[in-house]
Amino acid sequence: MARVKLALPEKFCFETEIALRISDINYGGHLGNDSVLSLAHEARLRCMKGVGFSELDCGGAGTIMTDSVIVYKNQGYYGDVVIVKVAVHEFSNLGCDFTYLITNKKTGKELARVKTGIVFYDYVEGKVCAVPEKFREVFSS
Repeated sequence: MARVKLALPEKFCFETEIALRISDINYGGHLGNDSVLSLAHEARLRCMKGVGFSELDCGGAGTIMTDSVIVYKNQGYYGDVVIVKVAVHEFSNLGCDFTYLITNKKTGKELARVKTGIVFYDYVEGKVCAVPEKFREVFSS
């Protein structure tokens, strides 16, 4: 089986530190695969909150995740502090990609690369809508 490859963007617009919780650890004693997506979700929310957005209001529309890709690189353990860098890029008419680089703060080792695709959604109308101009302006620069 061919391995999935996920190229990193040239620049990241946001980074945050997150301590791994016991609930992030699986029965093997290391960071669970499902928790990696949760770390990306937390970083995405912090990134958007930092510019005044939420998942329900990104300048006039909400978001829905359309896909995700995770490439696991190294293990993480309970209590490790990770740095999650976030990039927003690959805009289309209806959405964009968020790419995340997760590294161990102490060792510098890369733990995972994640990409989530999102589309913008009008929750009142119940349908997909265009990327809000305010969102595009904030993250296209």
